[in-house]
Amino acid sequence: MANAPSKPTAPVKKEGSGSTSSIFAALAIPICFAVSISLFVFIFGDPSHYAGGDVEKGAATDIFGIIHKGGYLVPVVMGYLLMVIVFSIERFMVIGKATGSASMETFVRKVQTALNAGNISAADAECDKQKGSVANVIKAGLKKYREMETETTLDIDQKTLAIQKDIEEATALEMPMLEQNLTIIATLVAIGTLTGLLGTVVGMIKAFHELAGTSTNTAALSNAISEALVNTALGISTSALSIVMYNVFTSKIDSLTYAIDETGFSIVQTFAASHKNK
Repeated sequence: MANAPSKPTAPVKKEGSGSTSSIFAALAIPICFAVSISLFVFIFGDPSHYAGGDVEKGAATDIFGIIHKGGYLVPVVMGYLLMVIVFSIERFMVIGKATGSASMETFVRKVQTALNAGNISAADAECDKQKGSVANVIKAGLKKYREMETETTLDIDQKTLAIQKDIEEATALEMPMLEQNLTIIATLVAIGTLTGLLGTVVGMIKAFHELAGTSTNTAALSNAISEALVNTALGISTSALSIVMYNVFTSKIDSLTYAIDETGFSIVQTFAASHKNK
């Protein structure tokens, strides 16, 4: 069985994208909590949202006041919701940049057409026009393709294996950045629901405490029930949005990975077919 060259040319590892995503996460998380606390205290807790302007005893007159009645866990869950929105926007931008300037299906089709015609320069030009992570991986494979055309010490199996390995190495360096911060969104799926459930339990404890009293305070009872339901609604909303966004991003990443695999296979097959008799 043929072996790959002992010292294949590996692409230079990129540190910028990973460190940038880490810095973004480190800044975004506390900022989201700071914004949610500010909204809760100064916007939702404004006296204008309560009857008579009494935040302590007045009844909530609109949705802002109702949310404020949800208690001290509301800004926490709101922070989670803001994090889902912020990290979703960030992932859309990163994945969009990785996809490149044109449709991925169009790009793959053009590269495959050029490869089938044996026009490596045209395929390379398409990568330059497309840009992005996928184009970078394909371009690395095409560069190795050119190197193997002038290589005289290896047989055809070793050359194709070298091209394949170079594409895999380029993929391993380019694609992980697409999954940066997805773990945060995945974590928010569970933690959003759990925090909302905790607020629900706290509200129900207060409600039952009022019911156990000798004289039931209907205002306090309704506030406790409102606290429970508000936290439930916010927790479910956060979890639902997190699930949708996580599945959207994993689907997009899978599509990019498939495009790389498909085009990489075409590069290897084209090289093998054009050099099998040499």
